[in-house]
Amino acid sequence: MKSEVYFDTSALAKWYLNEAHSEEVEKFLLEHGPVAISDLTRVEMRSLLGRHRREKQIDARMESKVFATFSEDIRRQHLVCHPLPEGVAAGALNLLSLLSEYPLRTLDALHLVIAQEIGADRLATSDRVMAICARDLGMAVVKF
Repeated sequence: MKSEVYFDTSALAKWYLNEAHSEEVEKFLLEHGPVAISDLTRVEMRSLLGRHRREKQIDARMESKVFATFSEDIRRQHLVCHPLPEGVAAGALNLLSLLSEYPLRTLDALHLVIAQEIGADRLATSDRVMAICARDLGMAVVKF
């Protein structure tokens, strides 16, 4: 049985934007795809692209093109997009209490709960704190 890999937005953005470790993400996705994401990833990707445009790292045309490509990858199921599970907010609240020694951000806690709820056995991220927390929760981590 193929294992489920949940990609958080920090890692997935490297597939669409030329960033450090983009080549590693591309290689991983080609070898291990399709990978899991969630509706939260869709919201975060829209926000991330808007931030890049506002910071003049990309223009409006590129923002639209990248989001359209991302959406098409979901449509074609290169990315398997899961809906937000019921109880995700309560789960994130519990995680923030359980892992209170770490500066875990709200959206990262939500991603971790979603990954657990869909049965992902690996988490792909470029976020150091999220990687530590995922390991504490017993998940294997692919760090980019």
